[in-house]
Amino acid sequence: MTQQPTDGPTGTPISTRRTGFGPAPDVAAVRGRDGIMQVPTPFGPSAWLLTRHADVRRMLGDADAFRNGWGPEDLGGQRRDPRQLSGDRSGNLLALDPPDHTRLRRMLTPEFTVRRMRRLEPRIVEIVEQHLDALEEHGPPVDLVAHYALPIPSLVICELLGVPAEDQAEFQERTNRQLDTTAPEDEKVELSRQSLAYMAGLVDRARQQPGDDLIGMLIREHDEALTNAELVGIANLLLVAGHETTSNMLGLGTLALLRHPEQLRLVRDDPDAVPGAVEELLRWLSVLNSGSPRMATRDVEFEGSTIRRGDLVSFNLPAANRDPRLLDDPDRLDVTRSASPHVGFGHGIHHCIGAPLARMEMRIAFPALLRRFPDLHLAIPHEDVDFATYQAIYGVKELPIAW
Repeated sequence: MTQQPTDGPTGTPISTRRTGFGPAPDVAAVRGRDGIMQVPTPFGPSAWLLTRHADVRRMLGDADAFRNGWGPEDLGGQRRDPRQLSGDRSGNLLALDPPDHTRLRRMLTPEFTVRRMRRLEPRIVEIVEQHLDALEEHGPPVDLVAHYALPIPSLVICELLGVPAEDQAEFQERTNRQLDTTAPEDEKVELSRQSLAYMAGLVDRARQQPGDDLIGMLIREHDEALTNAELVGIANLLLVAGHETTSNMLGLGTLALLRHPEQLRLVRDDPDAVPGAVEELLRWLSVLNSGSPRMATRDVEFEGSTIRRGDLVSFNLPAANRDPRLLDDPDRLDVTRSASPHVGFGHGIHHCIGAPLARMEMRIAFPALLRRFPDLHLAIPHEDVDFATYQAIYGVKELPIAW
């Protein structure tokens, strides 16, 4: 099995390389050949890259064979921790394995059921309408990312966690920089420290006076079972994951619909088409390129290659979600398509706990935007749209629109 260079024309590792709305051609080529190959990593040893849908689901669904909570000590003393975004692993569900993962997720799951999320629906509708009013007042042209796609999920997660609204701009800027894959390592360490310090202050205030928010609920109902470090880790993870993914979906998804006007009309005019459209956009766009590499706990066979115990395993979600083995004509956006078991939210025990909230936000925000501005269009040529190529979560940097 040959090993590919770390950097291609875009300067990004092959495991996260993108072109336009989909995976880069060289990533799709891996899927079309063997489906698996060894690639370099930024933190030392190489990793096996999985690109086929069945293989990615199999790996993500087997938490026994593929360990998530590994660190530099497992790489022979390598200095860098690839989960630098999370700093201390305490409370970070994405960096934990059972039984700690199981214990923490069991506490959080009741707050993220569809039924619980429906309590937030009126407030989400209100936030969306407020931002639509602000867009209308601003007038065209206006950047949809800065004035709609970013602030709506940010404000929702702020209220869910009890973060003061006046802190919103600061954490938006900080998390956006944290997710920039080109940021120097020292800067990432400092940004992570700042983020955790902010969350520690939030948790301290909540312990003194628990509110009706998620952190207050965890303190009231599970105080003795949670350490301060775990509460800080949970809050930090939800704050980053809870607004960056949805905001990028809103920006990139709007661009995708503008490029497919017949699909846009369905989302705008047919309420029954919206849930399916959201699922198709999640599959077709796959804004989360990958996730933390796993470490094999035993020898496993994939596509004729042997992944050895101790090997790292990476995966490419955009390639997996456009696998011809998953569905016909996977590179075509079709919001009327029957829902597929896409891995846009991951799979297995680490399937995104906030998926019901993200889906609700998109089901409200997409059609509301298109109904308010039925003549919505790009204010710049399509070829001038600047994709966030170097971000861990894919999207567009700006989306100037008019109507």
